[in-house]
Amino acid sequence: MIENPKFAVIGGGSWATAIAKMLCVNLSEITWYMRNTDAIDHIKTQHHNPNYLSSVEFNIEKLILTNDINQAIDYADYVIFAIPSAFLGGELEKLTASLKDKVIFSAIKGIVPETSLIVGEHFHEKYNIPYENIGVITGPCHAEEVALERLSYLTIACGDAEKAKIVAKCLSSNYIKAKISDDIIGTEYAAMLKNIYAIAAGMAHGLGYGDNFQSVLMSNGIREMKKFIRKVHKMKRNINNSAYLGDLLVTGYSVFSRNRMFGNMIGKGYTVKSAMMEMSMVAEGYYATKSAWELNQNYGANTPIIDAVYSILYEGKEAKKVFKKLTDKLD
Repeated sequence: MIENPKFAVIGGGSWATAIAKMLCVNLSEITWYMRNTDAIDHIKTQHHNPNYLSSVEFNIEKLILTNDINQAIDYADYVIFAIPSAFLGGELEKLTASLKDKVIFSAIKGIVPETSLIVGEHFHEKYNIPYENIGVITGPCHAEEVALERLSYLTIACGDAEKAKIVAKCLSSNYIKAKISDDIIGTEYAAMLKNIYAIAAGMAHGLGYGDNFQSVLMSNGIREMKKFIRKVHKMKRNINNSAYLGDLLVTGYSVFSRNRMFGNMIGKGYTVKSAMMEMSMVAEGYYATKSAWELNQNYGANTPIIDAVYSILYEGKEAKKVFKKLTDKLD
């Protein structure tokens, strides 16, 4: 076990910015990789990310900023990936640096499209990273509230409890509480699935359904999540814990939720393309919906909400009619 491990953050978005902020509280130095050289130059001179969480001010002396992913990987013992899952494959194609002996933590809430695997499974199967060197950083936590230094909670899951404790310690502060878990697969699938249910919640809001229906939708969502995850990875877990239910609730209800916002636009009549263009941000749940639906063709879990969202986003069915039928399937 490395006594004072070095950290690299991979990504330039809101979650990467929030994680860099959290790490800088406890570490004297981190490496931060992002593709956008203009953003790097801006951070060096103005001390904040111009595109995401611009209220966060960084001590530039703590940052090694680079647009070379290999430099970041070479520097670090612990590498935290915080980029949209749809773009992970493209970034990993740039690698010449070895991931061997690196500890990989994912803050990505989605499926890797090229392999239809969650990120941890992708690194294990494609790069032969042992599960004891793979971890997950999940919520319930929105990057925007980290920027505001509002009390937030993280779940750090890893097969090696000591590595989970190291990451939890490095991310903790007076406004961040982090606990550890050994459910790597379950927490990562939950982080992916909750985005689909948040899209459903947004669609319902856009269609004019009220709080009463939203409560039923979320109640059914957590039970549906439990059925799906049990099929994928059966182990003893309490689905009502914060990593599952808590993360689902904050993503389904929060004004900061991109997936809820995306669903809301679809419910109001936007096309998928127009909603994505107006948001100018990635809604991970869009990609997750297709992956989850396709995976479930093999698993056979009862997932009426996932099926409904899939039929609207990928089969072009009318949201109003789909939700009318869905209301008869929920209880």
